[in-house]
Amino acid sequence: MRRKAQSSTPAEGGPGLTYALGAVIVRPLLRLVARREWRGAHHLPGQGGHIVVINHISHVDPFAYGHFQYKNGLPPRFLVKSSLFTVPVVGAFLRATGQIPVERNSHRAADALHAAVAALERGRCVALYPEGTLTTDPDLWPGRPKTGAARLALTTGAPVIPVAQWGSHKILPPYGNGKRRLLPRPTLVVAAGPPVDLSDFHGAELTAAVLRQASERIMAAVTELLEEIREEKQPLSQPGENRQ
Repeated sequence: MRRKAQSSTPAEGGPGLTYALGAVIVRPLLRLVARREWRGAHHLPGQGGHIVVINHISHVDPFAYGHFQYKNGLPPRFLVKSSLFTVPVVGAFLRATGQIPVERNSHRAADALHAAVAALERGRCVALYPEGTLTTDPDLWPGRPKTGAARLALTTGAPVIPVAQWGSHKILPPYGNGKRRLLPRPTLVVAAGPPVDLSDFHGAELTAAVLRQASERIMAAVTELLEEIREEKQPLSQPGENRQ
């Protein structure tokens, strides 16, 4: 059964003390190691349940995007792999800030969807990486998306805000590839776009084909923003490459 997210309802409470304390620690560190360039913040809803989808190029990404989102809209609730919840201190922070554990390759994987739906109905921002992990593309373009974001959007009716980010790979390259570059300080660019139009899918049966088409449209919106940041077009797919 599809449920309508309460997109006009303010989130319960504020960011919370733990979130605020984390921001106090993280923001000065980010300013120390990188410049920032934020674009399109006016597209972020100031209240009400919504979904944010982001490209993923570095383990620094959650901090760069999280700073952008925290400053300009509701603090995000990430879908996070469950193993991180067992790490001392990190796990406690994730639980205290309402992050959502994902049991990958498990019969409990659907629990994350239910938790995300509940968060949206409470007026939260739910953030996720459509690929489900760091991109494996050698040029750091987005790969083929999974269908989780589309399923969540079409189940709840919550708006989907695409976000692209660039520059974090210069601080911490994915999979240890490339060189870290802290001087001169790299620029972390985070850009949000207008909500993805999924209206033609509303009311449709959530078949594999529908979810795939909606997922590709969502990822295309993220890729378009990334192309604007990088000032180049994503190359056409080549055999064997992890590209759309």
